[in-house]
Amino acid sequence: MPRTIVSPPEASRPARLILEHVPTPIGEALLVTDETGALRAFDFADYESRMRTLMRRHYGDMALEAGATRPALRAAIDRYFAGDARAIEGLAWKTNGTEFQRRVWAALCTIPKGQTLSYKGLAERIGKPAAVRAVGLANGSNPVAIVVPCHRVIGANGSLTGYGGGLPRKAWLLRHEGAKAA
Repeated sequence: MPRTIVSPPEASRPARLILEHVPTPIGEALLVTDETGALRAFDFADYESRMRTLMRRHYGDMALEAGATRPALRAAIDRYFAGDARAIEGLAWKTNGTEFQRRVWAALCTIPKGQTLSYKGLAERIGKPAAVRAVGLANGSNPVAIVVPCHRVIGANGSLTGYGGGLPRKAWLLRHEGAKAA
């Protein structure tokens, strides 16, 4: 189970945001960490504008400084893409967002590797069965992709729907983790 840190926005403003570009089998990843080494964003270079928009929503106009992530974080990401899908479990991450979004993101972390859940199932999991659309919006606003596994959420009919990194990446990630829905 990932060690999640979902602080209220007022308690979660970092002093610095550090951006590293990391090659992966599915494209260059963008890792943003804070001064403590906690992951603040994980996205892909071809979706950098989306990531920067999410970062502005969470942290205002804070600059992203070029730099390296902590070796343990980078090693865990590398092991994940090398085939150890559990390597990213336990990574520290922090994010802002509304209380509802943070509940959805925490619930995403309860979907085991190799399994999927529908948006409706996720809404039920957080005790808001009628909030399927709101859950979908919160899922799509997740700034910490892969580590907070929004790719594990699929349509009610089992189809791959929506993913901020593109459906081909979502399919690859699910296959990589051994999910049958991929």
